[in-house]
Amino acid sequence: MKPKKIGLALGGGGARGLAHIGVIKTLIENGIEISFIAGTSIGALVGGWYAATGDIDSLERLFFNNEKGEILNLTKTLKRVGGGSVQLKDHIINNFLGDGLAGKKIEDCKIPFRAIATDIKTGDEVVIKEGNVLEAIRASSALPIVFSPVSFNDKLMIDGGFSNPVPADVVKQSDVDYIIAVDVSSQWLDFSQKITGWTNLPLLISNVLTAAECQLSKERLKSADIILRPTVLNFSWFDYDRPAEIIRAGISETKLNLKKIFEGSGFSEPPRTPFEKFLDFIFDQE
Repeated sequence: MKPKKIGLALGGGGARGLAHIGVIKTLIENGIEISFIAGTSIGALVGGWYAATGDIDSLERLFFNNEKGEILNLTKTLKRVGGGSVQLKDHIINNFLGDGLAGKKIEDCKIPFRAIATDIKTGDEVVIKEGNVLEAIRASSALPIVFSPVSFNDKLMIDGGFSNPVPADVVKQSDVDYIIAVDVSSQWLDFSQKITGWTNLPLLISNVLTAAECQLSKERLKSADIILRPTVLNFSWFDYDRPAEIIRAGISETKLNLKKIFEGSGFSEPPRTPFEKFLDFIFDQE
């Protein structure tokens, strides 16, 4: 069976989306080539980086270097919200990704890439197909309260999670034969958690967005051939200081579904020595 062209749909979900790094790493390590990527919010960040650079390990290192939260300090930013004054950190993504993505265009990406944003005036989905990769990621990730809306291609845009949380349908419109969707956030709001006032603003935002994405993603996910759901719902949208745990969840979920992916995509499982299989078994128990 000739291998199919693989399309990857990477969903939004804040820090939970670091699991996308683990998914991509595991696919690469098993010889599964990715032919197209569409991403929303953190999915656009991870997908855009890999599409433009072809190097997922370098992005993983960036997040490991941020384990103490010196760069992506969104929780502290939100805790400073009060009295009608919002401290925006629009420079965060530029500072964090600038060295790796400076000057790169979507049209020149090593892998065809699309970023999903939301038109703030109409609420419509915007599929960004061209232009600066870094600016496309900023537009797709412009979460209100944390970031200002982004002007891009004559439109004012906010986070793509408000219109298309997991863009499997966008991938379906491309020249691919097998679609892997990675859903890191869609679940209904757990109303058993008590959220009062602004003291729990990060938790409030995380739960409300998660609940909204649960409804918005249902139809979109029908376009996928397989849906990966890493076990990350116990993490907050703002847990960027826990990259190792979240990335590991993406690796584990992908490994659990590798057999189905090989069968559906036509890729052959690479030969592995008994020692390699033993190491996989040991690490999967952690």
